Amino acid sequence: MTNHALVVGGLGVAGRGIVAALSQSPDWKITALSRRRPEEPGAARHLSVDLADRADAEAKLSDLTDVTHIFFAAYMERPTPAEEVAPNLAMLRNTVEVVERMAPGLEHVNLMQGTKAYGTHLGPYKTPARETDPRHMPPNFYYDQQDFLTERSKGKSWSWSALRPRTICGIAVNTPMNLVSAIAVYATISKELGLPLRFPGNPGCFGALQQMVDAELLGRAAVWAATEPRCSAQVFNVTNGGLFRWQHMWRHFAEYFGMEEAPLQTLRLVDAMADKGPVWDEIVRNHGLKPHKFDEIVSWKFGDMQFHQNWDSISETTKIRRFGFHDVVDDEEMFTRLFDRLREMRMIP
Repeated sequence: MTNHALVVGGLGVAGRGIVAALSQSPDWKITALSRRRPEEPGAARHLSVDLADRADAEAKLSDLTDVTHIFFAAYMERPTPAEEVAPNLAMLRNTVEVVERMAPGLEHVNLMQGTKAYGTHLGPYKTPARETDPRHMPPNFYYDQQDFLTERSKGKSWSWSALRPRTICGIAVNTPMNLVSAIAVYATISKELGLPLRFPGNPGCFGALQQMVDAELLGRAAVWAATEPRCSAQVFNVTNGGLFRWQHMWRHFAEYFGMEEAPLQTLRLVDAMADKGPVWDEIVRNHGLKPHKFDEIVSWKFGDMQFHQNWDSISETTKIRRFGFHDVVDDEEMFTRLFDRLREMRMIP
């Protein structure tokens, strides 16, 4: 029997990884939801919907009567954590309540969280982070979403699971909160200006331990969690399986882009790159790149957040392996593969 996966946030980095994983098997019918439409056709049927609007959700999702699995990877950014709670909870609630009513065969809801559940955005936190660690002082919309699924699933025929990836690395057009794009565009502009490649963060972050997760590995983990009965009502950390420090990885980036590496120079990319739009436009013209707007491909605010965390950012992954998921990806190989993909897509020269 074919399962029907509803991937919410299907055009984001995590959502694309989930769609890619699902498309590897003929046993899945895939529908992807997002506010905008895809630039190119893919493996999934696409629906454009504003899930924060209950009326739009009712209208657009009413014919999804055979959905068996929901993969929820949508995110609505707001200026403060408190402001993020209501819209992000509403998107999940509207999705689950409408689909649950229309699709009696619903089996599982997989929720994409992240290490903000441990307070990575607040400052130093206990590492390695474990799924059993206590919550930090709210607000945190992850908590509200998980509590909603816990209560809503009681006595129902469907279950839920949640994944907490470290920084997700993948390719997603018009999704600026993407570290791979930030590194690639920063290196490209530095090279265009005749500069060496310098780490733009602070010294503490340069030497701190880091973990990443490949979007495709994350997608496989989500499908596994959604179809493994033992994962019901469980939360799992997920990473590539290794550790690295930027001070070593940065050398690899300099080699890849054919640049000289220089000592770090602490910058706020939001400020340093504010006037670089014309430089990027020139690069796009000279190299025949796809004409994406500067602010559509990179969030320098997201880059600053990543490069100014001067503490170890690592998660314990014993639990997910104990439950049966053992995929690993080499971090250096991942970055190389994703940079290559950006070049193939004519996103960078």
